[in-house]
Amino acid sequence: MVNGIGPLPAASIGSVERVHRTSSVGSMTNSLVPPAGPQRVLALAQLSNSVGDGAYYVTSALYFTHVVGLDPARVGLGLTVGWAVGSVVGVPLGRLADRRGARGTAVLLALATGLAVASFLVVRDFVPFVLAACAYASAQSGLAAARQALLAGLVSAGERTGLLAHLQATLNAGLAVGAGLGGLALHAGTRAAYLGVFAVDAVSFVGCALLLLRLPSVAPRVPEAKRHGPGVLRDRPYAVITLLNTVLLLRMPLLSLGIPLWIAERTAAPTWLVSALFVLNTGAVMVFQVRMARGVTGLASATRAVRRSGWVMLAACAVFALSAGASPWVAVGALVVGAVLQVVAEMGQSAGSWQLSFDLAPAERVGEYQGFFGTGVTVARTLGPLVLTTLLVEWGTPGWLLLGAVTLGASYAMGPATRRAAGRVETDVRRPALVN
Repeated sequence: MVNGIGPLPAASIGSVERVHRTSSVGSMTNSLVPPAGPQRVLALAQLSNSVGDGAYYVTSALYFTHVVGLDPARVGLGLTVGWAVGSVVGVPLGRLADRRGARGTAVLLALATGLAVASFLVVRDFVPFVLAACAYASAQSGLAAARQALLAGLVSAGERTGLLAHLQATLNAGLAVGAGLGGLALHAGTRAAYLGVFAVDAVSFVGCALLLLRLPSVAPRVPEAKRHGPGVLRDRPYAVITLLNTVLLLRMPLLSLGIPLWIAERTAAPTWLVSALFVLNTGAVMVFQVRMARGVTGLASATRAVRRSGWVMLAACAVFALSAGASPWVAVGALVVGAVLQVVAEMGQSAGSWQLSFDLAPAERVGEYQGFFGTGVTVARTLGPLVLTTLLVEWGTPGWLLLGAVTLGASYAMGPATRRAAGRVETDVRRPALVN
């Protein structure tokens, strides 16, 4: 499950090979609890701040409009400006993690995120709100990149995708718990309840920082001689990979925006189904993401996973389209089947993109490259609502089919783009030997 407010770091813990297959209970436990050591500490840090984020995501819109008193259009504008700034700042903050050390940078950015959330407690006007939103988005984007660099320094290349799957499951578990806490605040409906949710979110990032301090230090990765060399913005093959991944991520607001509007405007299905589909998606990722990532071990398997996810997503879009004009129970059946196909596509695409984002990045610039790759999430969240409302609500069935076709096309284009980027990596590896 991917959220619609801020970039959620795709990080994970634990080796896929260690997942116990002796019982269904043991398998489910290992999809959430990685082995002891740095992996488990990273997972606990992820769990800490995702609980706070879950509470924030379900209450922030009403807090800013009903408690602070801002106009909804201004809230949307402020958040858009904030994430636009965050997408730009992610690359230099990721570069900072490479040069100054990933653990220290991640700790500072976790504290900065907590401070930014706390600043929302005293915001009363539009300009301070925009400044706080920019600080929040910038710190979140940088924290995502720094944690990826930290993970790369603590985990071998062959284990990273499996570890990212563990963290994705942990992320969804934390969001679910946080959403429950936020629901209690919404039920209370008081100013104190909303302020309590924001306080919990701020404290959760402090807890994240304290947990990250328990990890081993990771030395700066960028050699002095390379610190002023060309960066990720001049790496065109990697930029193409990031662009294609952004296209694949346009489906991110489906659960939070596209499907709710589709159900309300185009089908006879009951509106409570929106919540049921949300729970289905979150639960599936928690239980099956690690298993889905198990077969992704290199560039070839990653591109196959992305390509398969494109076909599954096309099938999901076609099934979703069948729910229009059908009887209520036929519509419910189509929407449930479509949601199952969609989450399968989501998990496959996630596993493949994680592998590509790490394997195609220079070892000494992981933070910088992850900061750039993460901008795809922000762009998708910015453009996704407009794209989905136009395609699904206005165009209907042709819009679903077009969304599926574009997704399939981008998933197939990932293969040749990856081969080109891999050729660049091999050239960079050989270049020092040729110079000597």
